[in-house]
Order: sequence, then C-alpha cells, then structure tokens
Amino acid sequence: MDKNTITGFILIALVLIGFSWYNRPSEEQLKAQQEQAEKLKAEQQKALEKKKADEARQLAKLAAAREDSTAVFHNALKGTASDIVLRNEKIELTLSTKGGTVTKAVVKNFKDLKGNPDVTIFEGKDQQLSFQLEGKDTNISTADLYFTPSEVTDSTVTFTADGGNGRRIVMDYLLGPDYLAHFSFRAEGMEGLFSTKTKSMGVQWREDCKQQEKGHSFESRYATLTYKEKDSGTHHLSETSEKIDEKIEEALDWVAFKSQFFSAMMIAKTQFNPNATLTSIPQDKSTGYLKKYKADMETTFDPKGVTATEFEFFYGPNDFQLLKSVEKQSTFGKDLKMERLVYLGWPLIRYINRWFTLYIFDWLTKLGMNMGFVLIIITLILKAITYPLVKKTYLNSAKMRVLKPKLEEATKQFDKPEDQMQKTQEMMKLYSEYGVSPMGGCLPMFIQMPIWIAMFNFVPNAIQLRGESFLWIKDLSTYDPILEWSKPIWLIGDHLSLSCILFCLANILYSVMNMRQQKDQMVGQQADQMKAMQWMMYLMPVMFFFIFNDYSSGLNFYYFISLFFTAAIMFILRKTTNDEKLLAILEAKRKENKNNPKKQGGLAARLAAMQKEQLEMQRKREELARKKKDLNH
Repeated sequence: MDKNTITGFILIALVLIGFSWYNRPSEEQLKAQQEQAEKLKAEQQKALEKKKADEARQLAKLAAAREDSTAVFHNALKGTASDIVLRNEKIELTLSTKGGTVTKAVVKNFKDLKGNPDVTIFEGKDQQLSFQLEGKDTNISTADLYFTPSEVTDSTVTFTADGGNGRRIVMDYLLGPDYLAHFSFRAEGMEGLFSTKTKSMGVQWREDCKQQEKGHSFESRYATLTYKEKDSGTHHLSETSEKIDEKIEEALDWVAFKSQFFSAMMIAKTQFNPNATLTSIPQDKSTGYLKKYKADMETTFDPKGVTATEFEFFYGPNDFQLLKSVEKQSTFGKDLKMERLVYLGWPLIRYINRWFTLYIFDWLTKLGMNMGFVLIIITLILKAITYPLVKKTYLNSAKMRVLKPKLEEATKQFDKPEDQMQKTQEMMKLYSEYGVSPMGGCLPMFIQMPIWIAMFNFVPNAIQLRGESFLWIKDLSTYDPILEWSKPIWLIGDHLSLSCILFCLANILYSVMNMRQQKDQMVGQQADQMKAMQWMMYLMPVMFFFIFNDYSSGLNFYYFISLFFTAAIMFILRKTTNDEKLLAILEAKRKENKNNPKKQGGLAARLAAMQKEQLEMQRKREELARKKKDLNH
C-alpha cells in the first residue's frame, strides 16, 4: 500500500465525516422526528388495542355461538380433542380432531439434539393452521371446530365437522410413501351461507421454528421462510433481519417454513392468490427457537362443494436429490422446484454446485465413505482440476522472480518518485521482450474463487454431513469446540472451534509463502510497498477466525485441507523449478522476439504501449505549461 493509497483512504474518511456532519439534522428536524415517532407509537398502540378488542368480540361471539343451538356448526364448536396418527417408514404425523390439522411432525432416522433417534420438526402450539371462510352472516374458522374422524388407517383419515341441516366441512388426508401428504378441503351443503362473489378462502399458517442443531446463530443463517412464485423461481425473506407482513404481489405455488436441514412446506394445487403477507422474525438463542414464521394467504374455494380445494404438505429433510424425487410424487403436475429449498448459491455458483459438486458428492457418498474422507477426496479432485491454473500462476511468478535482477539493473536510473512512470514503462517493455505477463497469475486465481464460494454455499446445506463424525470432530455440520464457556464473549461467542483455528493457521502459512513469493519478484519501491501490505495479509486470518468460529466444522475442515494442499503444491513447484534453466528459456524467448518483433505482444506489450502514451501526454502537458509560463513573463 503506497503513500497515495493511504492518502486516498484518509481523504475518503474525511469526506465521509464531513458529509455526515453537514447532513446532521437540525434541532427542529430532531424535534419533528421525535414527534413523528411518538405519533407512530400512539398509532401502533391504538391498533394493538383495536386488535385486542376485535379478538375479545370474536371470543364473545364464539362463546355465544356455542350456547346458541341455531348457530351454524353449533355442535362442532364443542367437544374433546383427540389425536390421530398417520405414519410410514419416513415420517409420523399427529393430527388433532380440534381444527383437523397436523399438530406434530416427526422425521424418522435423523437424531435430534438430545440424541433421540428421530427429529420432531414441531409439536403442540409450535405450528398452527386454520382455514377461514367468510360467510354472509358469520365467519367460520376451522381452528374453532371439532371434527369427527372416519376411515382411519396408517395413511388415511377423513375429518368431518357437522354444521347441521346437511351442512358440513370435510377434510381428507392421504399420506404417501415418503414425506408428502395429500389434503383436500370441501364444504358440502353450505352454498347459501356465502355470497355469490365468494371464490376464495383464507389460509392462516404459523410456526415457531425450533432449533434443531448445536449452533443457534449458524443454523439461523440458513433458516428462511421460502416461497415459489407461480410459473417463476423461488425467493425467501431475509435470514437475519425482521420482516413483518411482507406483501408478495405474485401468485404462489408453495410456501415453506425452513430450518437448516428440515422444512414444512404447503403446496397449493391451483395457487395462493396474489398479495399474500409473509412474516419472519428472528428469535434469541435463549428461546430455543430460530424464527417466528407466519403466512396469511388466500386460495381458490368452491362454495358449492363441487370442486375440492387441494393442498400437499411436505414434512422432511432438505436433501436436494430427495426433494427432486418427492416432487415426482406430487399429483398437481407442476414444476415445483422443491430442490431449491437447498440453497446452492448465486446463479454461477449454483451451476457449479448443481452440475459438479452434487454429482461428485453423491457418487462418493454412495461408496459408503466417511464424510471426512469425502471432503478430502473432493478437495483432491478440485486441486487436480485447477492444478494447471495453479502451475501457470506459479510459473509466471517464477519468471518474474528470475528476471528481477535484470529489471533492477535496467531501471536503476529511475529511482526518483517523479520517474516512476518511466520506470514502469521500462519494466513493461522488458516483460514484453521476455514474453512474460505481469498479470498472468491473476486470472487463474479469479477462476478458483468461484470454487471456494461454491463450497461455502454447498457444505453448510449438505444434510449428509449432519451427525457425521471424523477424527476429533463429532458433527461435521456444526462447530467443533475445544473450549466452551457459559457467557458469550463479543465477536467470539461461547466456544473455540478447533477446525476454525486450523483453517486460520493454514491461511497464515499460505499468506507467508505467498508474500515471500511476491517479494522475490518485486523491483525497487514495490518491495518496500509490500512491507506495508504484510499487516493486512496477517489481519485477514484473524478476521476469518471471528467470522468462521461458529461455522460448521465441515466447511472449516474443507478450507483447512484446501489451503494445506495449495501450500504443498506451491512448495513442491518451488523445489522442482530450476531458476537457471528457466532464465535460459526466457533469454531464448527474448532473442526470438527480437528477431521477429511481430511476436512481441500480450498484456505486457499493451501495458507498455499505454505507459508510453501516458508518458508522451505528460510531456506534452509539461511543455504546454512551460510555454504558457514563458508567455506570461
């Protein structure tokens, strides 16, 4: 980092400070803002009181309906809740006769935090689902009704709520062989209760998303309310910030309440109508929950009861290939893109993970290997693929290293600060003559960056790593503490992760090797400027520690072995490179280029030409300035 760069940073900081001071609000503005905040607070309090009053009136109305023998669904408003259980080899769903919806979902063969053999996604009041029917004289909420079960088997149940006078609500459940349950809703004999304009019904869905993994903050980053727009792609609400009543203008195919590795998804056969409101509120670690999810939607409804309103529910693991296979079991004939629940990164990164990483990972997993060895083999495969680029990077820097004495000799007369442009021009000229590109090592490194980012997105979402141990690591999907304490420390948290420490140490080792390599090829003031950059190179691993300490040990382990192998490759290349032979090859190349000037080209030649052009323009400006000065005198 040279003096000009440092000066630039200081000037930018001063401009930002000055701009902030200049734009600070006046006392009148502060007073107006305070009044506006108080007014908003009063309005919110008024809205809250109105909501409580509405709820009280609704409860009073419901109580009156229970006592009124002529009220619609009078009998269904009274009863005792009981449970019906649907099960197969993959999941177990508990449904309550109060409301007729799923109150507990258990995914089998996935251990939970306490070591139990199955994971409970939600139970009790953690999730609530209600269907709202707006009548001419009264509104009906299925959450208030007691249903009578019939046709009960391990995979089917029919719930019926009797409204009297031939009116009834019927809900049918059919559990498939895996994680998908089909559901239909129809109202029979109730056409007279609704307006002729009634074409839809409300869907109110809530969930307090439970913490399922060891690291709350890390799991929360991957817990999202995700939805798919009809005939379009998938989106999700913010993972970190509070989003309340976000209005989605497009029609939706499905909405999913997602944690890191498990999801509850509701799929509409027709659609969820435009202008659904979705809410996601992050929860504190002490609560044992990740997010509060809410979805208020509407969907098509036939008040005549001829056509049922149909949904499908998915309760299961976020496994890319499994989600694709489950989607094939859907009877709705839509391209649901359920596998998008497994986030694989931005479009380019997703393409790498989708068509490369996933296939390699699945292939190695099917061989029955330990997941730690799978990560090592994936690393070796990626290193083998990128080896030609790494070798090209190293050879380019090696060429610049062996040319360093010649460059210093050729440019020693340009050591004054005002001669730096001429010095750079001379260096570019020599690089061009020797056929060396000063930027030759940059492109290969940029090509490798998407792989690092791809693995950053892939590893934390790979459910196959969940609960898998390797060496000292008990669970590759979460952090591996060597020390833990009760009260969190700012920036560090409540533990030290060994794999993160190893990753940071490997990063320091690689940075030292990289700095030495760059120092060996720098000329004159460049070497002095490199010293100012060293602190930044050492600071980066420290920053990585604070970022990755609570990340999954699988990701930290991958980065550790990736850097280790990269450093090993660079060390081997350095030991196997004969500088004298390399210099002889470059001298031969220079001689060939001098005999055939047309062969000289490449980036160095273009940079040299640009430097020459800039130098010529600078000379013309200086000459013009001198002439103006002479005329003034």
